[in-house]
Amino acid sequence: MIKEITIGQYFPGNSLVHKLDARIKLILTFVFIVSIFLCKNFWSLGLVTFILFLTVAVSQISPKTIFKSLKAIVVIIIVTSFLQIFYNKQGDMLFEWRFIHITSKGLTLAAFTSIRIILLIISGSMLTYTTSPTILTDAVERLFSPLNKLKIDVHVLAMMMTIALRFIPILIEEIDKIMSAQKARGAVFDEGGLVKRAKALMTIIVPLFVNSFRRAYELSFSMECRCYKGGEGRTRLREMKIKLFDVLALLFMAVLIFAIIMLNIYFKSVL
Repeated sequence: MIKEITIGQYFPGNSLVHKLDARIKLILTFVFIVSIFLCKNFWSLGLVTFILFLTVAVSQISPKTIFKSLKAIVVIIIVTSFLQIFYNKQGDMLFEWRFIHITSKGLTLAAFTSIRIILLIISGSMLTYTTSPTILTDAVERLFSPLNKLKIDVHVLAMMMTIALRFIPILIEEIDKIMSAQKARGAVFDEGGLVKRAKALMTIIVPLFVNSFRRAYELSFSMECRCYKGGEGRTRLREMKIKLFDVLALLFMAVLIFAIIMLNIYFKSVL
């Protein structure tokens, strides 16, 4: 179960999505997330869903990998859906029993909200799936370089973000190793009540924190040994260049935003 979490991982490839400039991918991801919130009906949301799954197909990322990224938010989707179903009293009443009121509006909003959350997770995951942490760091640093004039060390912020993303799969692997070691010693994590399970998890949390601090110390020590001093005077192996395909991708996103606005105007909102 732990190994199936794919958040923060990078999958090398040679697809058109992989070849996009990392700065353009950051902009496209941000605008696409905004476009998801711009959707007011199922027509516009359906268009965004189609474009996202088309992007997934072009990127050659396995659908199985995409579904794995959604396992971590199943609880969030379920809780959000139940809140929309049981607490929304607008629309036609479909079922009523004591304090439970299920309406057509509640079911519609539950489905709409759930699809939104799923699209948000997939679009964010696609950025890390198709962009290496090093290139992503350079892209963030380039995009926010104007902030250096305000005495903000953009390079440090970008490096912190990248290290955090890179440590996600490492920590997941570490949790799996600790759980396997504890199970070999007779530990049980899926039996008993809530209190018993919480106590069993303490055997994972303590060594995980210890190993995390140890890894952080080793990383900082390694950077010091290599005379790492931040972004000042630093050169890059690959120089980023905006190509024609990057410009076309931006134009396509602009057309998508326009199409969403038009669909919102011509079709009734569900919100």
